[in-house]
Amino acid sequence: MRESSEQLNNQAIRLAYKGEYQDAIACFKRAITVEQENYLLWFNLALTYRDAGNFEAAKKTMEYALSLNRDNEEIIEALSNLCISMGLFDEAMFYCIAGFEVNDFNAHFWNIAGVIHFQIEEYAEAAEFFEHAVSISPHYYDVLANLKDTYEELGNIAGMEECNKKLESLKGNN
Repeated sequence: MRESSEQLNNQAIRLAYKGEYQDAIACFKRAITVEQENYLLWFNLALTYRDAGNFEAAKKTMEYALSLNRDNEEIIEALSNLCISMGLFDEAMFYCIAGFEVNDFNAHFWNIAGVIHFQIEEYAEAAEFFEHAVSISPHYYDVLANLKDTYEELGNIAGMEECNKKLESLKGNN
């Protein structure tokens, strides 16, 4: 019986979920030999490399997945976050900008751009990105928490209190 890329992908995901990263990586690589241009296989392989702690392989593989599907917001977002994890803030912003070009109403890209600016201690710029993300998605918990932290750095007590109110109301709704 011939293995399908879908079966191998599913098996690899199960292995990765159990923390068996090397076996999962081998499984994804087998799947890719069956279907070399399937961006999802490359993306899943990249996530597995990331989870296994091999950020360089994850980045290279994620970039290849993006080359196969240039407008995929999930890949762009994951790649930008990966660059942040690696301390590659200029590259992370490059991918955010690519994300804005695909969909500038995706609050995740605005949040990521804010995180980048927060990380490099550009708090006023971070606040602008977070505020824009909140204007797109007012109930996005992570961005509200990030905005609260940014307001704290800026000494904006009223802003912090407003964020805290919104965060508490979101907690109450869950």
